[in-house]
Amino acid sequence: MNGFPVHTGDNVHRLVATSRWFAVFAALALMSGCGGHPKNVLTPVADTVPTTSRVMMLVATTRGRSDDAGEMFTGERARAPAFVDITVSIPQDRKIGDVAWPKKLPADQATDFATLKADELTKDAAKSWLNATVRKSPDRSVLVFIHGFNNRFEDSVYRFAQIVHDSGVRSAPVLVTWPSRGSLLAYGYDRESTNYTRNTLEALFQYLAADPEVKEVSILAHSMGNWLALEGLRQMAIRNGGLPSKFKNVMLAAPDVDVDVFRSQIEDMGARRPRFTLFVSADDRALAFSRRIWGDIPRLGSIDPEAAPYKTEMETNKITVIDLTKVKAGDSLHHSKFAESPQVVQLIGARISQGQALTDSRMGLGDHLIAGTTGVALAAGGAAGLVLAAPAAAIDADTRDHYGHHLINLTGVKKTDRSKCGMKEKGIRGTACKPSDP
Repeated sequence: MNGFPVHTGDNVHRLVATSRWFAVFAALALMSGCGGHPKNVLTPVADTVPTTSRVMMLVATTRGRSDDAGEMFTGERARAPAFVDITVSIPQDRKIGDVAWPKKLPADQATDFATLKADELTKDAAKSWLNATVRKSPDRSVLVFIHGFNNRFEDSVYRFAQIVHDSGVRSAPVLVTWPSRGSLLAYGYDRESTNYTRNTLEALFQYLAADPEVKEVSILAHSMGNWLALEGLRQMAIRNGGLPSKFKNVMLAAPDVDVDVFRSQIEDMGARRPRFTLFVSADDRALAFSRRIWGDIPRLGSIDPEAAPYKTEMETNKITVIDLTKVKAGDSLHHSKFAESPQVVQLIGARISQGQALTDSRMGLGDHLIAGTTGVALAAGGAAGLVLAAPAAAIDADTRDHYGHHLINLTGVKKTDRSKCGMKEKGIRGTACKPSDP
């Protein structure tokens, strides 16, 4: 008989386990929302509302180029990094912490985030942009932001624009965006893409360290982007015998990083390290799911900072920990609280621009958190992953985009056989493939 094997005997336990994973993932998919904003928002619009705010950023990416000018870059990997000069317009009537996605295209500059400029640069032109922008910064500083899992190119651009604007940071903003397919199914691919980007990120860090125009560097990372940030710093420290003194702040927001691996990364960086601030939340559901995937090892972003051995380790390594467990902000996964909290976004800006201490007492038991992106940790490493992802494909538009591709790779079902799987040309009807007839 063709199709999936029948579960009998010893396979019963596996079937029960799969059912449990199905329930967990279905809940996460429902909480993650539909991702219904328009795509291809990066086509520049005419600047017709001069009263809006503007955020100008330099983007460094290892993503492959898109044939669609409004998308610019895909989630696939490029052989060499690319650089982009982007300006985003931000409307006045907007809640701090929100990204005002256009409801339709072209964007309405009066009510929506809108792209005013998106020009690809050569490496030399990118260096010129950075030097000119740094010279305008009061303290000659740079803020590097590294996004997390499940982010399309435009997601990272608009989220960073929101962070820069709402924080009031005066540093030159640099976005590092790595190849993420922006799909709930692509956790494994995204994780490998962070490894793929390590050398590019280290090269950026080395340039900032050597550039005499740059006097101070701060790094903000979210979710899976923390792995990339820590690996880039670790490589640089090993190569240089330490980290440069101009690297002042490293802020780790909801890091999807194994706690044991983090210990070794910190040790490899040596004693001369930037000031680390760690934002944790015990109710982070995305990290709880990621913990199950990675062998039940705690994720750094969900530790209890008062429990052993973490309290002692953080104090020994002089890492400030902000506990956001009691904070009621951000998405329903509790994974990006910092991104949507007005108080904390502004606090981060003050920390970077004015050197204010970032402490739990200043925030009132960690009232809020900074910066970032959303993400759901999902491993889809086999046919079981497809079964688990079926409800998300019915709910999440981005998952539908990738479901058919994964189905072909893992089951051998060809595009011409979609009708047998209950699939439409651009999505599915909400059911996984059933065994075919004998």
